Amino acid sequence: MKYLFILGRNVELSKAEVFSYFEREENKILSSELIKNGLLLELERPIEKKVVDVFGGVISIGKVISSGDENELIKKLDNETLYFGESNKLNYIIWNFSEKYEIFQEYLKSRFKKEKLKATFKHLTGNIHLQNGEIVSIPSSKLINEEYFVYGNNEVYFGKIIQICDYTSLEERDMNKPVRRESLAISPRLAKILINLSKVKKGETLLDPFCGVGTILSEALLQKIKVMGIDKDKDAVTGAKQNLEWFGFQKEDYTLFNSDSRKAEIGLVSGIATEPDLGDTLKKIPTKNKAKQTISNFEKLIVEVIKNLKEKISGRIAFTSPNIRIGKKRIHLNLENVLNETGYVLKYEIPEFRENQIVGRMIYVLEK
Repeated sequence: MKYLFILGRNVELSKAEVFSYFEREENKILSSELIKNGLLLELERPIEKKVVDVFGGVISIGKVISSGDENELIKKLDNETLYFGESNKLNYIIWNFSEKYEIFQEYLKSRFKKEKLKATFKHLTGNIHLQNGEIVSIPSSKLINEEYFVYGNNEVYFGKIIQICDYTSLEERDMNKPVRRESLAISPRLAKILINLSKVKKGETLLDPFCGVGTILSEALLQKIKVMGIDKDKDAVTGAKQNLEWFGFQKEDYTLFNSDSRKAEIGLVSGIATEPDLGDTLKKIPTKNKAKQTISNFEKLIVEVIKNLKEKISGRIAFTSPNIRIGKKRIHLNLENVLNETGYVLKYEIPEFRENQIVGRMIYVLEK
């Protein structure tokens, strides 16, 4: 089965998330190809319904209908039903990952006309700025009935979008929870990414040693993963408890501790997903010495926490760390020191920041 994953603004991070998810689910990736923010995967098994909701860095998922060179593919498509709607009116878009895009744009226009459909082609008038600086087009209209895609150049793939992330509902859910901390909050999207990077499975236990008000815990519980949360801020732990109760999670599926993770004693867990304190929220670019001190403090903290907990962790550690802008450059922790001190090895090291953001993130995934 071949699927297209349309990735969010940080393509490298989203790709790592998708690969980690399918490793966790033991659904082997037989082949992969990346064009812009379009990741084409051939999988051993079909994907689950609504799996797009599990991801934090995936905009939508499409299923390949057929492939071949452009002439061969058009002949194949003539024998496929492309529109299943009951109305004879439809608005449609075509995601463009191919030099042959215009050929299939004309094909669909002619095809729908022959089928006597009042079909209106909508251009991709929105855009997103990718982490690498590239700008890609996305739909801006919500009045879309069907989404198709064209992918590849020699071997061309044509397919249909079958799952779309509902970012509006996700943001509303986050805004409506009883306890929020604006300046210290991790987004639900990044929480999902970290959980998937950790590869903790349903029924296993995920630890967040800097749980705050429980964003990562909530997203993991929604995936049927049991959780353990630790935070030295008593108010944060109280807030996490309120949020988890608001979601209606079963109390036996989560445990909360008001403790310092450098000293806390815990039971066995399958992995960690966490965002520790990234330092002060800065409105101005700091001096080099201040930035270095923030990084040094963070490095000392994360090493002490990992060393304290490592004997209880069977799998991966996925965490964020400060990536601080000084002038035109950014500085972040010396990972070699962390690896040498803890005995872990690096799986992923991925920057996550916006162009003018002073304190961005580095995303690290460690394995034993």
